[in-house]
Amino acid sequence: MPQVKPPYIHVTQIGDPVLRAPTLPVEPQVIPLLQFQVIIQQMKKVMKKYNNVGLAAPQIGLPWQVFMIQIMEKHMKEVDESIRNIRGMELVPLQVFINPTMKTIDHKMISFPESCASFLGYNAVVPRAKAVEITALNDKGETFTASFKDWTARIVQHEMDHLKGILYTDRMDRKTLACSYWNEINLHEGNIELRFD
Repeated sequence: MPQVKPPYIHVTQIGDPVLRAPTLPVEPQVIPLLQFQVIIQQMKKVMKKYNNVGLAAPQIGLPWQVFMIQIMEKHMKEVDESIRNIRGMELVPLQVFINPTMKTIDHKMISFPESCASFLGYNAVVPRAKAVEITALNDKGETFTASFKDWTARIVQHEMDHLKGILYTDRMDRKTLACSYWNEINLHEGNIELRFD
């Protein structure tokens, strides 16, 4: 079978060395080039395909300091309103972060269940800072600074971890790790298929 090379059209899974490798900054002069913009479009497609709220470049096999986030109406509808309110979930337009740096602006630690497309089918409770500030380049190569709180801050911290070779399994409360589909597996007597495409 021929070797498939990144950027992938699927999400890399835990165990893939790229998820633990140091990431490299993107040279600013590369950002407007077609080759780089094609990668950004590829990330957007993969994020949509997997219905993710965030995706980092290592998750498509590239050890680059790039991630993106987006919380759409469909993501909000997947969660009960009471839980949305507790988590502080809100709509977030698609945002691209290149060579990001992060500063914690509210150190209060909040614990909620978290999942990851690179550890498909599982979730665990992870403590995260309540609010953070990110300075980065956007997909036009412009510098910007933005602050995030609650659920969006969690997503940003999760994606920043990917750029450091850190997975949520490194930060989780280990006793809370669970298969997201354990009940469905029981209801269907184990006849459940989990696809990675």
